[in-house]
Amino acid sequence: MLRCLALAAIALTGPSLALAQAWPNKPIRAVVPFAPGSATDQIGRAFAAEMAKQLGQVIIVDNKPGVNGMLGASEVAKAAPDGYTILIGTNSTNAALKYLMKQLPYNQDTAFAPLGYMGSVPLIVAINNEVPAKNLREFVSLAKAKPGNVTFASASTSQLVSSEMLAGMAGIQMTNVPYKSGPAAMTDLIGGQVMMFTADFAVMLPQVKAGKIRGLAVTSTRRSPAIPELPTVNEALGLKDYELIAYFAMFAPAGTPPEIVAKLNAALNHAANDKELQEKFGPIGFIVEPGTPEALAQRTRTETAKWAKAIKDAKIEPQ
Repeated sequence: MLRCLALAAIALTGPSLALAQAWPNKPIRAVVPFAPGSATDQIGRAFAAEMAKQLGQVIIVDNKPGVNGMLGASEVAKAAPDGYTILIGTNSTNAALKYLMKQLPYNQDTAFAPLGYMGSVPLIVAINNEVPAKNLREFVSLAKAKPGNVTFASASTSQLVSSEMLAGMAGIQMTNVPYKSGPAAMTDLIGGQVMMFTADFAVMLPQVKAGKIRGLAVTSTRRSPAIPELPTVNEALGLKDYELIAYFAMFAPAGTPPEIVAKLNAALNHAANDKELQEKFGPIGFIVEPGTPEALAQRTRTETAKWAKAIKDAKIEPQ
């Protein structure tokens, strides 16, 4: 009897174990839910390239932008849980979206298996060079003088919430102009179609350094070594509690076998510890934080609560 039970257990677990042992035996697809050239895209591609070396298979990056990352995240949520489709997730896709949308095509809290945290970057608040403001305080004064006439661009959750938080805490009204991608928003900021844009260093820093736009502040609580001349929003406006950091993490569809999750986590952490990767993204303020899937699960719960409060405080209504 015991022998029969043992054989039955082996029969049940055999396919799962065989799948994990053989995995990966074909290319892996990494879905980036934002446009090419965005920070998520640049960082995701660098991690994918390093992880591929460890896993022995190509990782194909597939950009699926739209609706603050919802379209790409939805594809991964509905994919087969076999380790061959993964998500380069962010605070948009895995923390804030459930509070920005009236309805999602998946359950954000249960649709994904955490793989590991990648890192974080602050944002830069910048304006078009023709806007008559030399610093953030002057820009706020300009907005107060003309309520609703000041426009700002946004193409992601962090860009939208950071700007709305700034408006709320500074006591100003601005008009949001939504974009499908950060690079497109940047093009219009440079061209003067919008007045302000708050985005990650990957999109912002080269243009600030080149003098094509005017950087006003960073959204972290400390100045960034990448551009130490810019004050924090708190410093610029005499605030205490303003902070907004964009972060990146990797997820698989819920139900992905633990053995495959462990292999992906090991490859991800190896990439995070790669010195060349760190040196490449250090200048844009990227700070890596390797960890376990369990640590990412806990961080996701914490960040979800944090973004819920930020969105509520910014008075952003679900769409």
